[in-house]
Amino acid sequence: MKKIIKIIFLILILNSCAPKNLGTFGRGVSISFDPRTVGMQIDDTIMQKNLIARLTLLDKKYFLSIQVEVLDGRIFVTGKVNEPEEKIKITKYAWETRGVRSVSNAIEIKGKSNFRTTAKDILITTQLRTAFIINKTIKSSNYTLETINKKIYIFGIALTEEEKRLVIQEANEIYDVEKIIPTIYLVSELSRNKI
Repeated sequence: MKKIIKIIFLILILNSCAPKNLGTFGRGVSISFDPRTVGMQIDDTIMQKNLIARLTLLDKKYFLSIQVEVLDGRIFVTGKVNEPEEKIKITKYAWETRGVRSVSNAIEIKGKSNFRTTAKDILITTQLRTAFIINKTIKSSNYTLETINKKIYIFGIALTEEEKRLVIQEANEIYDVEKIIPTIYLVSELSRNKI
């Protein structure tokens, strides 16, 4: 009984830490369409919060400039830093996170973008998010999008191979995109779903 109370308490604490306009168990993936078990969601959320806290302790600026997503123990880090050494240090911290299976680092070095490129990146992300919402085959809440210097980073879980193909197809149709970097896992690829 104590174990159940602790789990419920942990869920309530983690839920109160999440911004209210985002998915219940972290940014980008809505619990209503999330194919992961509750245990997987909790594990991923703990890893995400742990890494964010450690990065914030390293330097407070990372709290706003670095975004962390975790799916099935796979960490995806985006954002912008001033120096290449910072990118390496953040990657090291991600790999040191307990339970990590892989790390994808899409952090860009500042100086390569300006107001104009930032505005274009926001427009690209908005267009793709809108295309996902309009396309009823795609569960748009299962994807996190980040555009940096006209490169779209897509991170999420596809329910089917067809949905994965459609996500990449929609991204390819956005004007002025230089590169698409998808990190999309199928439900069947999640480690704890395998028998």
